[in-house]
Amino acid sequence: MQERPLSGSHKSSSRKLGFVGEEVMRTYTKDDIIQIVEEEDVEFIRLQFTDMLGTLKNIAITASQLPKALEHACTFDGSCMEGFIWLEEEDMYLHPDPSTFEIFPWRPQQGKVARLLCDVYKCDGTPFESDSRQILKRTIKRAQEKGYTMEVGSECEFFLFHMDEEGNPTTVTHECAGYFDIDPMDFGENTRRDIVLTLEEMGFVIESSHHEVAPAQHELAPIYTTTNIATDHNQLTMEIMQKVAARHGLVCLLHEKPFAGVNGSGKHNNWSISTDTGVNLLSPGETPYENAQFLLFLCAVIKAVDDYQDLLRLSVATAGNDHRLGANEAPPAVVSMFLGDELNGVLEAIEKDIPYEGAEKTQMKLGVDVLPKFNRDTTDRNRTSPFAFTGNKFEFRMLGSSNSIACANMMLNSAVAESLKIYADRLEKAENFEETLHAMIRKTIKDHKRIIFNGNGYDDAWIKEATEKRGLMNYPSTPDCMPHLLDEKNVRMLTSHKVFSKAELESRCEIMLENYCKTIVIEANTMVDMVKREIIPAVEAYAMELARTASAKKRVDETLACRYESGLIKKLSTLTDQMAVRTDALETALIELQDVKDIVAQSYQIRDTVLTRMQELRIACDEAETVTAKKYWPFPTYGDLLFSVK
Repeated sequence: MQERPLSGSHKSSSRKLGFVGEEVMRTYTKDDIIQIVEEEDVEFIRLQFTDMLGTLKNIAITASQLPKALEHACTFDGSCMEGFIWLEEEDMYLHPDPSTFEIFPWRPQQGKVARLLCDVYKCDGTPFESDSRQILKRTIKRAQEKGYTMEVGSECEFFLFHMDEEGNPTTVTHECAGYFDIDPMDFGENTRRDIVLTLEEMGFVIESSHHEVAPAQHELAPIYTTTNIATDHNQLTMEIMQKVAARHGLVCLLHEKPFAGVNGSGKHNNWSISTDTGVNLLSPGETPYENAQFLLFLCAVIKAVDDYQDLLRLSVATAGNDHRLGANEAPPAVVSMFLGDELNGVLEAIEKDIPYEGAEKTQMKLGVDVLPKFNRDTTDRNRTSPFAFTGNKFEFRMLGSSNSIACANMMLNSAVAESLKIYADRLEKAENFEETLHAMIRKTIKDHKRIIFNGNGYDDAWIKEATEKRGLMNYPSTPDCMPHLLDEKNVRMLTSHKVFSKAELESRCEIMLENYCKTIVIEANTMVDMVKREIIPAVEAYAMELARTASAKKRVDETLACRYESGLIKKLSTLTDQMAVRTDALETALIELQDVKDIVAQSYQIRDTVLTRMQELRIACDEAETVTAKKYWPFPTYGDLLFSVK
């Protein structure tokens, strides 16, 4: 283990994080951190933690308070935090993790600012149940006790838009670049480069960055590392993207679907499982034994995804991500797995006890003496698949760009751990290991092959097949999936692995639904305000101009028909009436919602009524936009927003 020298610059000693086995971990002591703060003229330290929703929070302290904080004596009032409301206590204690100490390179070099990520503890010294960081640690610890390590690399997509002259964010960009385009079309290249350099200055390793498909959309791809470190890095990466973008006069937008009909932003969670010595258990091997091992762990993941598809869906559920899933290169809300043709053929041969039609026609038995070698699948990953095998890892593509990756990996790790536990119990009792292994893998394939789908996930025919023929779950919205967190099988599995208590699951379900409801209500009220105060007056003003124009023409020549003006006035008046009626309907729905006290019922009413009213109102507004003169329309059009069409 390499110690950080306590002389020279902090920057030169930053650790570089890569694959397990290549990682050099920093081992700061409390005294080390205090000394670095003195040497580097650090004046403020941010003690950072996350709420239940994965939102990064912090308390800023001065350097003089650092010794106190390092002794776990720094408290905060958790009574107003999401997931931190407990009637019997309000004060929470922050326990800084010394390995997360970083000096922010974008802050002034005199009076620097640093950060420490913290775990949250209760007054009695026990870990706080709602602390996402510690929940994730528990899932990792369970795996490590069995000799496994889960690694993650989270590719982050985001939009870059301009700020106005007063420094307020807009949704306007002046670029028209597409996938992998470069300067001069890619105006965000300098910002993206500075984000990468800032991350590397802090010790992160970014494998690549590029312009994404949509205008003003970008992606960063870090090299993956152990799940807890990757989660910490992802939290800081989102903060750095926003800080660096602001330096360039831009705003980094992490909303999943800011524009209808245009690619939204996701977060692709590349996940694998290895031994504690760094052997990737999802990599097809060079020997029959290694392939038997690979197939065992592959089937464990297949079983986990099928058994707990509801947990995977709800782990990525937000109001914004609900809009994104199902189109424009985002996977559908129905969870399925892509394995590719070759690997699918291997599993089919095992299930049916037929020859494997690969490079060599060989019977697929799992005894170590007869199992043949087979190659990794070379087909491109299916971009419509929520959970795609990519050669030696899985890419979980359902996460939204604003999501913390903590919840998704909690659920995925726990589900896989449950599969491995079941397998271990069976194999440990087996009289004939090879026969039991073969029968168990064959049964897993037969019982769970419904979750495997290599086709087009956007096709309506697939959704029908998935739900009606295969019996897969289809939860398009957060209200559809979130209550299933409390299903008996889910509570039993998560509590048995000591990831959550039942009370914590109940709290998490309620808070996630409450956040969903608040978000939609804010958006609906904003929509009402936009239509009543800006869109309807703008359309009315344009109609009045047309009326004055027609009247002026008639005064010149009474025989003029003025069909253009008359027809457009009639259409605008009809649309104005539609917008007024639909705005009233939306307002009524919001008023009625206030009488619903149960949070699950409230979320259902939002799904069934409020969102429907919002969509109906949007249709009328979109049509009005197409026939209203540009100088009257109060908001940027899609051409203005994305393509700078003037």
